[in-house]
Amino acid sequence: MNENFPGFSGPAASTEAPLEMLAACHIRIERQCATLKRLALHVTQYGPDEQARTAATNVMRYFDTAAPQHHTDEEENLFPALIESMAGSDAVCLREMTQGLADDHRVLEVHWQSLRQKLEHIAAGQPVSLPADDIEAFTGLYERHIKLEEDDLLPMAARLLGDDELAAIGRAMRERRGIGGQ
Repeated sequence: MNENFPGFSGPAASTEAPLEMLAACHIRIERQCATLKRLALHVTQYGPDEQARTAATNVMRYFDTAAPQHHTDEEENLFPALIESMAGSDAVCLREMTQGLADDHRVLEVHWQSLRQKLEHIAAGQPVSLPADDIEAFTGLYERHIKLEEDDLLPMAARLLGDDELAAIGRAMRERRGIGGQ
């Protein structure tokens, strides 16, 4: 997230500050995408060695759990709260933006399932091709998606949502993850 985002504390942000947690998740997504890109080259050179198996397992764990939770956080909590906070034509623009982002989530999920099958083979030590085009389609969409969220959506949420709405989003995030607390 850009450095002028108020309260942004980096990848360790918690559900107590849900916008910062969403931004921190973007950093983790970017790191996993970078690992995926490196993995494609590594597998081409070294096959499914121990490093490749470990990387594939870690990427699968992330995109099987944290990424879907992040998408749900946005679609079930952040997007509706933002739309509720808007009135008139602003709400129409925001609905279009959030629907586009939700559509991105569906496309990312399809790309992920294709990549995941290949990563399962690598994690099991089986040789498999990990096409750069497939990885670029997945990581490129995430890069564009994250940029829109960080440049437009999260700053808008920081301006429009009050403490009560943010607390409700944080509670929902904790519940979704099985985290105790307030």
